[in-house]
Amino acid sequence: MTTLHWILLPISYAPSVVAALHALLTKRDPRSALGWIAVSLTFPLAGPFFYFIFGINRVHSRAAQLLAATENRRRRQGERLHGGPEEDDPPGTVSDTYIPPRFRALARVGRMVTGRPLAGGNTVRPLYNGEDAYPAMVEAIDKAEHSVFLTTYIFGGRRIGEQFVDSLADAAERGVDVRVIIDGVGGLYSWPRAWSRLKRRGVRVERFLPPHLLPPQLSVNLRNHRKVLVCDGHVGFTGGMNVGDHHLMATDNPRRVQDVHFLFTGPIVAQLQEVFLRDWGFLTGDYALTAPVHDEPCGDSLCRTVLEGPGDRAERLHDLLCGIISSASRSVRIVTPYFLPSREIISALRAAALRGVDVRVMLPARNNLPFVHWATRHLLESLVDSGVRVFYQPPPFSHSKLLLVDGYYAQVGSANIDTRSLRLNFELTVEVFDTSVVRQLNRHFDTVRRMSEEVQASMLASRPFATRVRDALFWLFSPYL
Repeated sequence: MTTLHWILLPISYAPSVVAALHALLTKRDPRSALGWIAVSLTFPLAGPFFYFIFGINRVHSRAAQLLAATENRRRRQGERLHGGPEEDDPPGTVSDTYIPPRFRALARVGRMVTGRPLAGGNTVRPLYNGEDAYPAMVEAIDKAEHSVFLTTYIFGGRRIGEQFVDSLADAAERGVDVRVIIDGVGGLYSWPRAWSRLKRRGVRVERFLPPHLLPPQLSVNLRNHRKVLVCDGHVGFTGGMNVGDHHLMATDNPRRVQDVHFLFTGPIVAQLQEVFLRDWGFLTGDYALTAPVHDEPCGDSLCRTVLEGPGDRAERLHDLLCGIISSASRSVRIVTPYFLPSREIISALRAAALRGVDVRVMLPARNNLPFVHWATRHLLESLVDSGVRVFYQPPPFSHSKLLLVDGYYAQVGSANIDTRSLRLNFELTVEVFDTSVVRQLNRHFDTVRRMSEEVQASMLASRPFATRVRDALFWLFSPYL
C-alpha cells in the first residue's frame, strides 16, 4: 500500500466510527444499535450515509431543541402555570400518607414516573359519544366569564364545528379570554378550515407546528394529539374526542365514531389548565397565568395528569403503563383503537395473565386504518396463548381509550397504545383513583364485551398463509404506523 492509501484509509473509516459511536450512545434498543453499528463499519461510506438519513431520530432531536428553548423562556418568566404555591406542588396536593392503603401501590408508580403528587377532591364524569360530550362542552363555554382554553387535534364538522365556532366567538365578544390550539396536521382533515373562521370572528388561534416550506417546517411527526377544554379554571374536559360531526351516534353517517370523553371539576382542573398554558407558551412565548385557579374540593376522586411527548428522554407514559400493569393484582381492562404495544408492554400483559390477573383487551373489529388491524393481529397470538382475552368490538369504529385496573384505577385521555402515541405525539392522560367511577367504566366495558367477539387462538392459527404474511409484513413497520 502506498502512503496515500494509508492516509485515505483512516479518513474513509472516520465517518463509520463516528456513526457507530453515535448509534452506540443514542439507540435504546440494542438490536437497533447493533444493526446500525454493523452496517456503518461494514460499508465505510454507504453505511454512515444511510445511518445519517434513516438512523437518526430527528423527531426527538427537533422536539428537544424546541422544548428546551421554550422551557428556558418559561422559567425566565417565573410562571407556575398550575397556580399552586410551588413548582411541583399543584392545587389539591394530597400527601402520600393520606392516600388510602389499597391505592398506594399504583399511586406510587405514577408518583415515581411523573414526580407529581395526586390531587384530591375531584369529580369525574364520563361522557359517552358526542351526544353527551358536546352539549356539556358548549354549555361550559357559554357560561364562561373569564377564560376558555381549547386544544384539539381535529376541529371540523359542519354541524358541531359551527356550533363550537359560534360559542367560542360569542365568548370572545363578551370579553372572555378565548384561546384555541389546533394541530397543524390534524386541522387539515376538515374543510372549511376552523382556524380561519375563528380568526375572522376575533378568536385567538394558534396552529401547532403546521408544515410549510418557507421557512422550512417539515416535522410532520411532531403532532399535538391532546384534547383539552378548560373554562374559568373551574371545569375541564379531556379524553379522546375531537370536535366533529362523526362523534354523533344518532346519525346515518357511515363513518361515525364511538368515543368516551370526561368532565372534571376540582383541583385537577388547574393541572389541565397548566397543560394548555404550556402548549400556548410553546407556540407564542406567552406563559402568563391570567385565569383564576379554583382549588376547592368538590368530590372524592384522586387524580393526576401525565404528559408525554418527544424530546423528553423519559418515556413517562410508556413506563407508567408497564408499571401499572405489572402492579395489577386482580384485573386489567384495556380499550384502545390502535394496539401496537412495545415488547415491554406485551411482557407486562403476559406476565399479569400468567400470574392469574384477569386481563382483557377490547379492540375495534373494523379499524379505520386496516394496516394497523393487520399488524395488531400478528402479535395477538402470544397474548392469547398466555391467557390474555382479546375482544373485537363491532362497528361503529371505537376510538375510546381506557385502562382500568383492580376496580379502582382508571387512566383516560388521548393516548393510544402504539409507538406514535407513546413516543412521537404530544399526549395527555389523567390517572383517576375512584371506585365509583371505575365501577361505572367497568360496566360500560362489560356491556360492550357482551356484544363483541372474543379472539380465539384457533381463529389466528387458521388465517390463510397469504394473510399471515401480510399481517407479519405490516407488523414489521409497526413503529412507523
